[in-house]
Amino acid sequence: MEPSGAGYDSLIDGCLAGERRSQQQVYEAFYGKMMAICLRYTKNHDQAKDILQDGFIKVFRNLAEFNRAGSFEGWIRRIMVNTAIDYFRRSKHSYLLLGEDRSMEEFEEVPEETTPEEDSWADLKPADVINAMQKLTPAYRTVFNLYVFEEMTHKEIAEVLDINIGTSKSNLAKAKANLKQLLKKNDRTPR
Repeated sequence: MEPSGAGYDSLIDGCLAGERRSQQQVYEAFYGKMMAICLRYTKNHDQAKDILQDGFIKVFRNLAEFNRAGSFEGWIRRIMVNTAIDYFRRSKHSYLLLGEDRSMEEFEEVPEETTPEEDSWADLKPADVINAMQKLTPAYRTVFNLYVFEEMTHKEIAEVLDINIGTSKSNLAKAKANLKQLLKKNDRTPR
């Protein structure tokens, strides 16, 4: 059940009043979309579930801060993305610092060549792409998601992840190259 427009207001009011039924309805309405987001940031389903649960806890704890002027789904999405980023920050991995000592000039974007094969990428199934994305290193996967899906600039990514712009550019380029290789290796790309 996915309410529209004013339907969210009554669910939000119910959640603010502590009504478990309203919380369940919000959870069910957004579970699928938010799980898909979490899966993009993780290497497996279990990690995605952990992030999703933490994200929904934050949604319900901070619901009073939602000003209702913007999209409720967009607000929840932002919480899920931030929860995914926090998940990896807490892990204290050094993967995001790869290339930190290199200069930004080394990572200037190079125009990509287009090939006739690119038109047939549309035949890929989302599950195939998500599976390949989960095989990327956490650094590549995180930067790729923030750049492609969240439409953040390299400057914004660098600030959010506390890395330099060159590292963001490098990780994005390597993520794209690795994704192509993974999809070809799994015979998922058109010939």
